Amino acid sequence: MRPEQVSPKPELQSADRPSARQVSAQSIEPAAEQYTRVRQSLYVPPPAGNSKAEMNPVPRTEVVKGYEYEKDRYVVLENEDFRNLAIQTGTEMQILEFVKLDEIDPVYFETSYYVIPDDSGEKPYALLFQAMRESQFVALGEVAMHRREHVMILRPGRRGILAHTMFYGDEIREEQEYRADKGLVGPKELQMAKLLIESLAAPFEPGKYKDKFREKVEAMIAAKLEGRTVAIAPSSRKQAEVVDILHALESSLKLVRKPAASTPDVASQRNSKQRRTAK
Repeated sequence: MRPEQVSPKPELQSADRPSARQVSAQSIEPAAEQYTRVRQSLYVPPPAGNSKAEMNPVPRTEVVKGYEYEKDRYVVLENEDFRNLAIQTGTEMQILEFVKLDEIDPVYFETSYYVIPDDSGEKPYALLFQAMRESQFVALGEVAMHRREHVMILRPGRRGILAHTMFYGDEIREEQEYRADKGLVGPKELQMAKLLIESLAAPFEPGKYKDKFREKVEAMIAAKLEGRTVAIAPSSRKQAEVVDILHALESSLKLVRKPAASTPDVASQRNSKQRRTAK
């Protein structure tokens, strides 16, 4: 089995005006002006307290990797050191154990892949897929990929097996997770919050959600290629005010609740009450 990444996306590249020599060597259509990609430069920062000193560029051939074990003291790591540690990417995945999916906190999920069987592995692939679906277990496996060993979570999807690289336990900063004080929650507020959740409950449909910023960027690029100017309206969002949570929940529930068709209006209720009083 071999993994293939689920959602690769092209990146938008930076551009800058080129020199005259670059212009004469390049031709880009249909744009009228010529551009070329820029390269980052490395600089040595000026000494402390001397902000007017010039920053001298450093050739990449003089740059080394290092680990700072004390202030301004480093262990230098050579490329050969990393080559000795790296392992070759493999095509085999070793399954370590099976666990319940609901026991895995989603915070451990890193990158998603589609798992594809080798030419002679179609039957074992289908067997593992069906067995995990019916037993409701997922597999934890190890695979060598990108010259490193990765722990992966294999789970059955709708038609095949999906794999997710997993963060290691010491990579999760659990101590920095904000802790909610459940003692601040009152019964009325909790009931109101549950009503709001139920009123907004819906099946999960990822297709409903779009990357709006990406769509705007793509539309702007298309317009520029056609020679049109795109005017982007400024955002009208204002900073949210701090409001009482109970008041906010009540307001939200009023918006999502549909009024009953048979509910009499206030004037009718008042007239009915007056008639009963007169009798």
